[in-house]
Amino acid sequence: MVQGLRRAADPQRDPGSPVRTCVGCKTRAVIGELLRVVAVDGRLVVDERRRLPGRGAWLHPGPGCLAKAERRRAFPRALKAQGALDAAGLHHHPALAALATETGTGTYPEPTGIKEAGRPVMSQP
Repeated sequence: MVQGLRRAADPQRDPGSPVRTCVGCKTRAVIGELLRVVAVDGRLVVDERRRLPGRGAWLHPGPGCLAKAERRRAFPRALKAQGALDAAGLHHHPALAALATETGTGTYPEPTGIKEAGRPVMSQP
């Protein structure tokens, strides 16, 4: 029987690090790279300490992923909330607004033929 080769330390594949899926770009990342977003009284807020009760949606800190999540109406679906949620607070959050000026498009990670679950990610019209 062949023993599996030990892989180099990769945070994406480290079994000790929790991995979540960004609701914007649908790629998986270690939770340290993502922001947790929860619904509080019909508003979306960033849970910086990851301690607020209830379901959370995970988002890359970039306005590109935020825009995709809003366009897909991913927040109410991920949070299992009834009706629309107010995302105005997310647009003014420093983590989401700061990267908009640094990266240009704000998409995180950069779209370079990223595959998810072995399939290429389809571009949205």
